[in-house]
Amino acid sequence: MCLAGGGAWAQTRHRIVSLNLCTDEMLLLLVPPQDIAGVTPLAADCSNSVMCDAARRIPVIRQTAEAVIAARPDLVLGGVYTAATAILAARETGLPVMQLSPAERLDDIPRQIREIARAVGVPERGDELAAAFTRRLDALRRMASPTDPVAAIYGANGFVTGKGSLSDDVLTHAGLRNFTTVAGVGGAHFLPIETLVARPPDLLVVDRSGVGRSLAQSMLDHPALRDAFPGAHQVTIPTRLWLCGLPQTLDALDRLVRARDALERQDR
Repeated sequence: MCLAGGGAWAQTRHRIVSLNLCTDEMLLLLVPPQDIAGVTPLAADCSNSVMCDAARRIPVIRQTAEAVIAARPDLVLGGVYTAATAILAARETGLPVMQLSPAERLDDIPRQIREIARAVGVPERGDELAAAFTRRLDALRRMASPTDPVAAIYGANGFVTGKGSLSDDVLTHAGLRNFTTVAGVGGAHFLPIETLVARPPDLLVVDRSGVGRSLAQSMLDHPALRDAFPGAHQVTIPTRLWLCGLPQTLDALDRLVRARDALERQDR
């Protein structure tokens, strides 16, 4: 992650634009609303964003070159895979730009907090949040063992989450082994309910992305899953907790640690 264009690190910014949900949320955690010139529409969607309430007080910006230039930002934040045209236009006009890579491990999060905090001119706030994150992570983490319970992260449309993702790393820190790794079924992909029930993991982690009843999510409430994973064998994690790497991602870790502990108590 680097700062390109005009400006300097640790320079206070007062018209920051964000073009990515993850930078939206990080920005809302770090700076006061009056210093934010715009965030994406997803920031105010509570199905995707843990900062949705705060985002509703912030202007929404379209992820276009014209909208970004017209906003006259003193810093543009974005992801490495989104709003490419707008990011390029910002760079070409000499605006300071910072792009954030997706967090793939919990250890990435405090580093990213500090880097963005430095870019927006609030390094002390970043140090404070990062240190608090590290303390809580150390208190929650469980030592990995080859006999740890097996958990499958099951999301909309029957997709399971594989190795190399942030949610996979959260499982590991909770003392759980990922079903896709143990079963040798590869990375993130569609897995029929029948296959999951035939080879059930110890814990089903329902990765729920909203409060409605969409067709994509309807299979998460299938009676076969309720029967195969009763009581302590099923836990729900809202997708928004680990869609981006944030301090709130540790809330997902906390839920999984509690679920693992419940499994152990049940087996005694």
